[in-house]
Amino acid sequence: MRKPKTKLIAALFAIAITVSIVSGCGQGIAGLNESQGQPDSSHKEQEQTGNILPAENTDLPDTILKPDSDKSNPSDKDLPVETQEPDNNETVIEKTYHMNKVFFIKPNDAEGNKKVVLLTFDDGPKEEEMLTSLLDTLDKHQAKAIFFVNGFRVKAKPELLKLIDERGQIIGNHSYDHINLKKESNEKIDQQLNDVQTIVQDTIGKSPQFFRPPHGAGNDYLRAKVKELGMLYMTWSNGSLDWADNQHKPDGVIQSVMDQLAPGSNILMHELPWTAEALDTLLTKIEQAGYTFVDPRAIELEAR
Repeated sequence: MRKPKTKLIAALFAIAITVSIVSGCGQGIAGLNESQGQPDSSHKEQEQTGNILPAENTDLPDTILKPDSDKSNPSDKDLPVETQEPDNNETVIEKTYHMNKVFFIKPNDAEGNKKVVLLTFDDGPKEEEMLTSLLDTLDKHQAKAIFFVNGFRVKAKPELLKLIDERGQIIGNHSYDHINLKKESNEKIDQQLNDVQTIVQDTIGKSPQFFRPPHGAGNDYLRAKVKELGMLYMTWSNGSLDWADNQHKPDGVIQSVMDQLAPGSNILMHELPWTAEALDTLLTKIEQAGYTFVDPRAIELEAR
């Protein structure tokens, strides 16, 4: 009878030892998990309040710390501005016209509008009041023109060159000193053309694409140099004579142009007070004759 009791006691003792071992193992596993860094509720609360990335951390960019600050990320200065316009701020116009060998403007398409004229003004920029009058009249008639400028005048009044450009008109090269280039050396020709290209580029950010020789006088070297610089060489096919017979005569300027008016007329005028006075009536008469004003930017840069 003693044997069963002994077995019972031994069994109860074994159960007690097992319970103790299991309890100890549970505590050991929990301690192991904590030592391995698993976040408790206090860590989760820290993440939710943002304290895990303190705002006083000066190693963070200002744009993260202070999104409303005037300061910007130093790397932003190297990024392009998406709203920036092209460097030369020039509108691209399709080339739908060309100039022929005798300086008339012709449509590239045989069915295109032939009744166009090209307006040009030489020897500026001179005086703001007179120039503004010309520009205002061109705007009134929605007309574009080439202003063939001299370098020495641009140097004296760069603000007037800027005015022409800002008003949407086109700049041409008319030599630096308005001298007869036909009589000059190749070196002098280079200087007269290059200096205008440079001063215009420096002033308005783009170089002329059209060239007119002073007095209409040129030679083979001059023509080659103009082509090398990417410009179209032109004189004119319709002269207003505002520099000669029609000095101080607005009606004479009008009459001379209208007498020579023909499809593609390349009209030569100058920055002169009587021309400015005549311009509104002249453009009205040209329109009444069924002509429109070609945008110079629509003209190819090689004659054919």
